[in-house]
Amino acid sequence: MTPDPRRHPWRPDLAAAGLEGRVPSRRFVTGTPRQVRTGCAALKATPDDAAGQTSQLLWGESFTVYEEVDGWAWGQNLTDGYVGYVRNACLDARVTGPSHRVIALRSFVYPRPDLKAPPREVLSLGSPVTVEGGRDGYVAITGGGWVFAGHLVPWNHAEPDFVATAGRLLGVPYLWGGRTSLGLDCSALVQLVLAVAGLSAPRDSDMQRNELGRLIEGDGGAALRRGDLVFFPGHVGLMVDDERLIHATAFTMTVTVEPLATVVARTDPTRGGGVLAVRRLDVTSRR
Repeated sequence: MTPDPRRHPWRPDLAAAGLEGRVPSRRFVTGTPRQVRTGCAALKATPDDAAGQTSQLLWGESFTVYEEVDGWAWGQNLTDGYVGYVRNACLDARVTGPSHRVIALRSFVYPRPDLKAPPREVLSLGSPVTVEGGRDGYVAITGGGWVFAGHLVPWNHAEPDFVATAGRLLGVPYLWGGRTSLGLDCSALVQLVLAVAGLSAPRDSDMQRNELGRLIEGDGGAALRRGDLVFFPGHVGLMVDDERLIHATAFTMTVTVEPLATVVARTDPTRGGGVLAVRRLDVTSRR
């Protein structure tokens, strides 16, 4: 096999035990389960605070650690398989299964069930949490702290209109590697709104183009409808209707709605841009 460093915990000196016999490496190890205990955590290709992030981890996501060195953990996000380095301080050895997810765009974690208390963290839409009890309209969650109960839904709850969920994120800043309602990139927008709809999606737009839904038309010539995924070189968006696209774009540095024709013209089909593919999702398929 040809390992993809984004989704295979593989380096020439170290790899996951499950890859033994499939990839060359000097050492294979069994990973250690951890769970994210900060509102979000930057995932990087190198263990360097100055390095740009390749993705983010959300509170409550599980992360398998294969190496810990100098305050960094190298491992894999179990939500989407993405591999990278994260600061050890963001991870907790206590791992629990989620009972709920955040359905508000964001919600504060308080030290006690009191809206006047200074918040400890801010959780983003889609973050998994484990509820341990509650009182006074708040719930205690694993990892410490209290969240307003009205900002959560059961883990198996699904919001099927993922285009409407994307509309809630209009104006959110574009952030390379971002996966939260404070900032996200084009493929994270798709991944996040599908997660809220109960659908799993890979992290990057090329993965989504190869793996999500069914191909409608390779060149975008078919009639489009609400919810279709439209792929460009290095980019993806969702159709709001048969003419408009909602996407997180570096052109405006926001989540915005534009005519599809405007986006196509900007990508310049005469120079290898334009629509690469359109894929349609079966929203009845749940994880």
